[in-house]
Amino acid sequence: MSLGLKKLSSLLFIVASATAYTWPNPQLDELESLVYDQHGFNSRGILAGALDPCSRFNFGDTVNRSNVADWIRTAYHDMATHNVADGTGGLDASIQYEQDRAENAGNGFFNSLRHLTLGITRYAGVADFIALGAKTAIEQCGGPKVPFRGGRVDAKVPNSPGVPEPQQDLESHIAAFARQGFTQTEMISLIACGHSFGGVQHSAFPDTVPLPDGVDDVSQTFDSTPFNFDNAIAFEYVHGTTNNPLVVGHNDTTNSDKRIFGSDGNATMASFAASPDLFKSTCGTLFARMLDTVPKEVQLTEVIEPLPVKPQSVLLTYMGDGTLHLSGQVRFWDTAESSSRSAKIVWADRAGQTNSSYADVLSTNANMVAFALNDGNFSSVWYNIGPAATNFSILDESAGISKFWFEVDEGDGSGVRTEDQDGVGFALQDALMLADSSCQTTSATLSSIATIDIAVRADVSPSRVYLEYDLFNTDSSGGSFNSVNTTDAQPATGRKVAASGYNIWTVQFPGSALATSLPRTVNIAANVGDAKIATASFTPFTRLKQC
Repeated sequence: MSLGLKKLSSLLFIVASATAYTWPNPQLDELESLVYDQHGFNSRGILAGALDPCSRFNFGDTVNRSNVADWIRTAYHDMATHNVADGTGGLDASIQYEQDRAENAGNGFFNSLRHLTLGITRYAGVADFIALGAKTAIEQCGGPKVPFRGGRVDAKVPNSPGVPEPQQDLESHIAAFARQGFTQTEMISLIACGHSFGGVQHSAFPDTVPLPDGVDDVSQTFDSTPFNFDNAIAFEYVHGTTNNPLVVGHNDTTNSDKRIFGSDGNATMASFAASPDLFKSTCGTLFARMLDTVPKEVQLTEVIEPLPVKPQSVLLTYMGDGTLHLSGQVRFWDTAESSSRSAKIVWADRAGQTNSSYADVLSTNANMVAFALNDGNFSSVWYNIGPAATNFSILDESAGISKFWFEVDEGDGSGVRTEDQDGVGFALQDALMLADSSCQTTSATLSSIATIDIAVRADVSPSRVYLEYDLFNTDSSGGSFNSVNTTDAQPATGRKVAASGYNIWTVQFPGSALATSLPRTVNIAANVGDAKIATASFTPFTRLKQC
């Protein structure tokens, strides 16, 4: 192994061995962005947009229906198959295969999954998106902060039935929640928390909710504020003003909330009615437990917190003229815009040496601001790596790069601070990268071919160089899943530039502006001995120049 690869391997080992979440970590990088990059610049937009406003419903005109209520109900019903005794079931996306059961009446699960499966990747599957959808709905619509862990594994078959139904007696409900791992008091609390949103749909439960004249369908709400989290579900119940169809419904057989809420003499509901803060904190704890209830063999990540400084889409490009171009962006979390702030990126070459002439000023503009709603408002500011007009910094290809970091001066006399992940730095490999000679051709029918040239450092001997890309799939039972596909590159004979330290490999990749099923992003990877090296993802059909 070359000196450069040894240094790279050592640095990556340090990164992987750190106890805290350290960039780069592809799975946690993806999950962190999904959780915290919800609004504004670089917003993922998959979840938050469907909850704006919280009364939004994407699938028809049913009165009082909302995405927020459906997403929370989907998460609970998916989790509710859990058996704490043998560790089976839990939040694992098995709800995809269980929608024909009476316990899963209504079209809310189908509607929710149509949206929540849109963003699945190799790092966040259907189960993670069900949990993310519920967390986002709860927080964005006034609820408590719900700590999020990722790494759920999607089931390929249904779990055993057992979701509680409204017509069942109290003993059946207590037993079902005990099987899931919740006490009687926790059962009362979790139902009240969930029923802070939404209601009961006539078309799913015609014996519970009558249909008023002049409408095709209706959802009778659990409380007077069905689109936002508050303790009205408890306050109205305790004070006798509730319209909850599972408490005061005309069919007493399905008045399950009435039986459950009163099962401890109304003590729990009275405490929630008296204290909005107690209700909110209790719900935060129970919602987190609900989302973290997974099959026993699944190991979730630690709670994902936002990185204070997070690079994104950082790519090296081989230019063929003795230089490498470094591009990307960096997010400063919980940071306001400031005209007095200056920041620059600094890097170490493959030998570990820092050359101050390599330092380049970061740049931003008024549009590069984002915010998050996580039990409070948090803003963040993004910077380009390099001047805004070009968004790159120039490196000497013979020296290369091993890591980078940031130096920030707030302009308030406090001096310069270094952002380097507690001394580790932000590791970046320069053994493999996109070559600037890459290009695309587009025909009159809008079909495209990307010729992706890949630069591989000459002292690296890969056994395989290839593209990786995610594809959305459905199985024979209608379940959604992501697959990671690959396309091999081949050496481009005779295309090594004289005196260059890099060799060129090439691969052609098809695309179409009209085929939404084709992948939007790819990344380059290579196998070198027992190791795999890879670049960040990029979008070839928006990034590459025309041939």
